[in-house]
Amino acid sequence: MINSNFMKICNFSLVTLASIILTSHLHATPVKLDSVVAIVNDDIVLESEFTQRIQIIRDQLTARNQRIPPDNILGPQVLDRLVLDNLMLQLAKKQGIKITDRQLNDAINNIASRNGMTLVQFREALLAEGQDYTAAREQIRREMLIAQVQQSNVSRRIRVSDLEIKNFLKSDAATANQTELLLSIILIGIPEQASAEQIQAAEAKANSIHQTLMGNADFAEMAIAASSAPNALNGGDLGWRKSTELPEKLAAVVTDMKPGDISAPVKAPSGFYITQLRDKRGGKVQLVNQTKVRHILLKPSEIRTPAQTQKLIQRLYTRIQDGESFSVLAKELSDDPASGSEGGDLNWATPGQMVPEFEQVMARTSIDEVSAPFESRFGWHILEVQDRRTQDMGEKLLESQAKATISKRKFTEELGNWIREMRSAAYVEIKQ
Repeated sequence: MINSNFMKICNFSLVTLASIILTSHLHATPVKLDSVVAIVNDDIVLESEFTQRIQIIRDQLTARNQRIPPDNILGPQVLDRLVLDNLMLQLAKKQGIKITDRQLNDAINNIASRNGMTLVQFREALLAEGQDYTAAREQIRREMLIAQVQQSNVSRRIRVSDLEIKNFLKSDAATANQTELLLSIILIGIPEQASAEQIQAAEAKANSIHQTLMGNADFAEMAIAASSAPNALNGGDLGWRKSTELPEKLAAVVTDMKPGDISAPVKAPSGFYITQLRDKRGGKVQLVNQTKVRHILLKPSEIRTPAQTQKLIQRLYTRIQDGESFSVLAKELSDDPASGSEGGDLNWATPGQMVPEFEQVMARTSIDEVSAPFESRFGWHILEVQDRRTQDMGEKLLESQAKATISKRKFTEELGNWIREMRSAAYVEIKQ
């Protein structure tokens, strides 16, 4: 069953009506205009957006049988989320980050599949519930944009040294069972360069919340009401994580927790975390499925427009279908210099190594088959799957996984720091 509330639309156009002419008296009837609830740099958040988002959150909480916080608690949380979303969408525009129709279609297909539907059935289900399919698509596009902006900007702040990888591989974490943990968090944030008084106040608030939780208060409700983490309105849900992917201080706490346990507040650079362990699953991974793949990449440039790039990649695809050498064309024309010099060879790809668009196409392409052109944030690709295998984890793969694990661990903490810095550097005026 689709959670239709997730798909509701939360972005309305500003409608200005000068007057309504009454046929009998020819005088104007005043119409209430949409008002501004926040100014965010050069943009605004409208009251209609704010009201609609609150209703969506209320509907979602009702569907999950969770208590709805009072307006004086829910309102500021929702408005803060709208302000942050607005800032990230502004940044996406500034940095030229876009979600193409092809990427959007793939994402919607995945949503439909997870709900056991075809794309046509998914669209009909939305229409049957009285929803605007085009507007729903654009809301999904915005959510994807925000996720990509976060990934792009936070990842470039993360550095993993060879020494960190070496130390990780020597640690118990590298050989221990990689159990996955279903976690929720509450973050009581502290500002940059916080004073001793601000830190003490945040710690006192975190301790008070912890005491309330230990009195059987609902964790998700407390997260919605008090957390300053980006996932607050989702009840603090962090999803499934390995302990090695968490900030070290959090990992040290959750390792010995049992499902249902709630940790005491843990101090981190961005504030105080309270963690709930909801479930555990899995164990040590023995084997990894790998795909031997090569590709041709074409990027738009100053001398080649996106439309021209798309036409060119389509011509290359036709030439390959007509029997021309994939390797020769990759060497001559690919805009990926590293693989292009090797005839497009990317060697054996491990899950999680490539961008999602690439992995999705690679997964559905048969051995010795050349994919149709597709687009990722790097440009337009054609790929050929040459072979597949299940491989024991070797030293090189362990190093790659160690680097990815350390990066994920740092990402959680760095995301909070980045959002805090972005918010403090922005001009935000709350009008309510």
